[in-house]
Amino acid sequence: MLDSIPSLTRLIAELSKFPGIGRKSAARLAFFILRQSTAEAEALAGAILDLKTRVRFCSTCFHITESDPCPLCTAPGRDDAILCVVEEPQDLIAIERSHSYRGRYHVLHGALSPLDGVGPEDLKIAELLARLKGGVVQEVLVATNFSVEGEATALYLARLIRPLGVRVTRLAYGIPMGSDLEYVDEATVNRAVEGRRDL
Repeated sequence: MLDSIPSLTRLIAELSKFPGIGRKSAARLAFFILRQSTAEAEALAGAILDLKTRVRFCSTCFHITESDPCPLCTAPGRDDAILCVVEEPQDLIAIERSHSYRGRYHVLHGALSPLDGVGPEDLKIAELLARLKGGVVQEVLVATNFSVEGEATALYLARLIRPLGVRVTRLAYGIPMGSDLEYVDEATVNRAVEGRRDL
């Protein structure tokens, strides 16, 4: 029935590409947008286009930003001696929300997953090692997710970083195995950062 309305069918198809959005949810969203005023629909479209044209990755830490380097890399008062390594920008945001960490960051943009064809060359690992050669960083806090891929990435990083004379720590357990940092509450992230351990 919806096939007779190509523009609606196209919007549903595009919305269903979002993670966690099936065809029924996409149809609900499409009908919601259809009920909105033209100005509201244009505001949504403009926000999406603005995001795509203005947001990029920081050339230092690879977090998302509209200015390069990003505000976290240029913020005074942060501890340059400790570098927190996360899988995704969402994980960085989760740690920042906890207000328990005041160092710098490095975003890998994924985790090692040989079954999915993701190897070290697909992540920002070479850039991480280049940052460590300056001698400023004394500790790397590995804050990858507590999944099989996150644990494998943490162990791989520890093997690469330890020979550089840099201390390697891991978030304390308490964050459930298999969970993603972006969904963990601030208090749990805070305890995990404070209770970090050597890896």
